Amino acid sequence: MIVELRRYTLREGRRDELIELFDREFVETQEAVGIAVLGQFRDLDRPDQFVWLRGFPDMQSRRAALTSFYSGPVWAEHGPAANATMLDSDDVLLLREVDPIPVADRGAADPDSVLHATIWYWPGPLPTPVPPVDEALATLTTEYAANDFPRLPVREGEHALLRLTRSPLRAEAPAGVTKVESFRLAPTSRSRLH
Repeated sequence: MIVELRRYTLREGRRDELIELFDREFVETQEAVGIAVLGQFRDLDRPDQFVWLRGFPDMQSRRAALTSFYSGPVWAEHGPAANATMLDSDDVLLLREVDPIPVADRGAADPDSVLHATIWYWPGPLPTPVPPVDEALATLTTEYAANDFPRLPVREGEHALLRLTRSPLRAEAPAGVTKVESFRLAPTSRSRLH
């Protein structure tokens, strides 16, 4: 599966407003056009960050689904309100699943659950095979296909490996890693990943 990790920087104090709008208007309507809305989160260490993941079977499906959603009536009606909450929506990694993301039923999230995301960056292509980590719920790596939906930019030139875990990643970064990002994510009530 192709997955977008999307991290939005929001206007001060407007995260809950976006989450309420997103969970009400943008979950089923994206899924209706073939987008898997995998998880929506509050970044616990950055109060004005909203993080979410969505998936597609392949790049062609991604382009078709995004074209359908962003040219459709739901985005036309509610997109301006969503955009009004945001300062930046371009912090996006385009990834490919190595170990699939375990999703559950929507609405079954434990209000106290926390996921940990750790991203390791290399200066060039990632080592193969991907270094294993027993504690990972899911592992994703950079998808190198060109972004064929330029209306929504993605970060290019990245060589990233993302691990999702239930507790802080204990594994040391492998040799060659030049940058590490970590964040704690609290699922929204409608997140399928929790």
